[in-house]
Amino acid sequence: MAAVNAGADEIYFGIGILNMRAAGANNFSINDLEKISQICKKAKIKAWVTLNTVVYDEEIEEIKKILDKIKKTGIDGVIASDLAIIKLANEKKIEVCVSTQMSVSNLETIKFLSKWVDRIVLARELNLEQIKKIVEGIKKEKNKGPKKQLIEIEVFGHGAMCVGISGRCQMSLFHQNLSANRGKCVQMCRRKYEVMEMETGKKLILDNNLIMSRSDLCTIGLLDKLVETGISTIKIEGRARSADYVDTVVRVYKKALKLIEEKKYDKAIKEKLLEQLKTVFNRGFSEGYYLGRKVEEWAQGENSLATEKRILLGKIDHYYPKVKIAEIKLTNSERVNNGDNYVIIGPSSGVIRGKFFGIKMDNNIMTFKVEEKVRKSDKLFICR
Repeated sequence: MAAVNAGADEIYFGIGILNMRAAGANNFSINDLEKISQICKKAKIKAWVTLNTVVYDEEIEEIKKILDKIKKTGIDGVIASDLAIIKLANEKKIEVCVSTQMSVSNLETIKFLSKWVDRIVLARELNLEQIKKIVEGIKKEKNKGPKKQLIEIEVFGHGAMCVGISGRCQMSLFHQNLSANRGKCVQMCRRKYEVMEMETGKKLILDNNLIMSRSDLCTIGLLDKLVETGISTIKIEGRARSADYVDTVVRVYKKALKLIEEKKYDKAIKEKLLEQLKTVFNRGFSEGYYLGRKVEEWAQGENSLATEKRILLGKIDHYYPKVKIAEIKLTNSERVNNGDNYVIIGPSSGVIRGKFFGIKMDNNIMTFKVEEKVRKSDKLFICR
C-alpha cells in the first residue's frame, strides 16, 4: 500500500518460496493474487510476480499452478530467470520480464531472448555507455518481444547491492546450506571478520569497512543521465524493507523523474532529494557501476545510516472520521508536542506523514488531528 500511495507505476512481489526474498520478507500466498490484482488495477498499476529463483524438477507442477492462478486473476506478468518458467509462462501467454539474475549484458543475448520475453532487467555491472548502446541497438535492429513491441530495458535505480555477480552468490549456501539463489541468503557478506597472522597467531578485526558488504545503490545524482540512455523502467529494490522506506524512496524518484521531464533537474534539487533518501534505511550510498568502478564504496558498518530516527509510540486504538481525530494509548514515555513530525504505518493505510496538532492528553491516552483516514492497530511513530 505504501508503494501504491506513493505513486509507483508498477509493483513486483513474491509468493511462497520461489522468489529471491523467500526468507527475507513476509511473502504473499497464491490465494492473495486476486486481491493484489484488484488493488493494482484500481490504482492503474502493473503487477509482477517474482518467480526468479533456481528451480528444481519437483517444483514444476507447483509453478504451473501458480502461473494458472496468475493468468486467472489478471496479474500482468512474471519476473523470471529460469528458462523453464519462461517457457511455461509463454505457453500460457503470460508476459515475462527477465530478472537481473540472468546477467544479460549484450545485444546478442537480448535478440536471442526476444522470442520469449518483452522486458529485460540488465546485469548490474554495466555502465551508462554500455546500456545506451544496448537500447540504441534494440531500436536500430527493431528487436521485438511476443507483444510485437520493442524490447523494454529495465535497470536498478536504488537499493541494496550484492557483492556477487548480479546477485548470484554462493557464500550463504557454502556456510549455512541456505542458497541465496533460492531466496534464502543469510548475508554472510554483511558481517565482520577477523584475520590472523599465521606465525604469531595475532588477530586483527577488520572493522574499518565490512570488506564484502557493498554500500547501497543510489542513482539520484545521475538519474538524468540514466534516463538519457533510453531505458524504460527504473527498479527500486524495496522488498524486505519497511513501508516508510518504500514510501520515501518511491516519492523521491517519482519527483526526480518529473523534474527531469520538466528540465528542472539541477544540482541543488539533487542534493535536496539525496538528503530525503538519507532519512530512511541505508548503508551509505554508491553510484554502482554506472559511472565506472570506484574502490571506496563499501558499507561503513552493520547498521543503517538513516539520518532520521523513528520511535514507536504505540498503535492506533480508534479513528473518528467525522472530526478526523485519532486516539492512541501511548506505550512509550517519549514526550510529544504539537508540531512534531509523525509517521503512521498500516497494512491498509500504507504510510501517512504529518505533524502533530490538536493534541489532548488524558493520562496516557492521546488524541490528535489526522486529516487522512487511519485504522485500528496502525503503528504511530514520532520522528526525531
